[in-house]
Amino acid sequence: MAKNANQKLKLLYLYQILLNKTDEDHLLSMDELLASLSHYGIAAERKSIYSDIAALQDFGLDVILQKGPHGGYFVASRSFELAELKLLVDAIQCSRFITEKKSNELIKKIESLASEPQARALQRQVYISDRVKTMNESIYYNIDKLHSAISAGVQITYQYFEWVLDFHAAQRIQKRYRKEGSLYQVSPWALTWDDENYYLIAYDNDSRQIRHYRVDKMEHISLTDHPREGRALFQDRFNIASYSRKVFGMFSGEEKNVRLCCENRFIGVILDRFGTDLIIMPEDETHFSVNVPVVVSPQFFSWIFGLGGAVRITSPDEVRAAFQHQLQALRE
Repeated sequence: MAKNANQKLKLLYLYQILLNKTDEDHLLSMDELLASLSHYGIAAERKSIYSDIAALQDFGLDVILQKGPHGGYFVASRSFELAELKLLVDAIQCSRFITEKKSNELIKKIESLASEPQARALQRQVYISDRVKTMNESIYYNIDKLHSAISAGVQITYQYFEWVLDFHAAQRIQKRYRKEGSLYQVSPWALTWDDENYYLIAYDNDSRQIRHYRVDKMEHISLTDHPREGRALFQDRFNIASYSRKVFGMFSGEEKNVRLCCENRFIGVILDRFGTDLIIMPEDETHFSVNVPVVVSPQFFSWIFGLGGAVRITSPDEVRAAFQHQLQALRE
């Protein structure tokens, strides 16, 4: 058998060929394996390939030989199934907080976990996905910094901005920093994904309250040497899932215990929003009532309004009055 510089890499190239070219729907015969190795300048005998495949199987690669006229070798299982990779691709596409550039980079890496034919199926899935993405390219690294700060238990500083419209400027959509560009300093405790955006949940040192911030609107994040504050709030009673359920659209407001009267057919809507740990009380044959903790905000009222009268606020009176005031403002 001919010897060359690549000959000692034969086993590695065979491993790569099987992973890249084969799956349960795409098999390679012995002749095709030999031809693929020849492409890398490697001459091999059938007997040595049998031995190499046995070594790869001992190593843990799930290589199967399917016998028959159209048979051949293929990798039968991988770390991720194709359905799982499609799920990851769709999650990235749905994530507004990941920029289009970073989405493409991540999906390219996910494709490397599949065979080349399967990767093409993933690419077709990407083409039919067209969703709004954030314009903040640094968010991927912001998340990494925030995780580091949470793990280290230290405070962070950053600038927080919003998008504004200025028709008199050459660039009509402008970035404007809040607090006139002054640094925020908070104690980060958790990250949550809500309403297609990533949020930092933190303890605000000045107001001594729990706040949340859009991660894609944070810039110039720095870790400080100051230990986090607010430990008692987060250890004793804070629950991220509960927090997300009662904060609509991640808009702040005053938390109230609100009683809702709902049509029976909307029980699924209530369970989806507030979870299953609820006390459901019958009102009549077609309605039920439930008490839920809610951060009262215009977004909560919009959610009620969008249900078309099937869900009504029955108490407390001040929340009912605030909702009626919101409706009157809309009429005007």
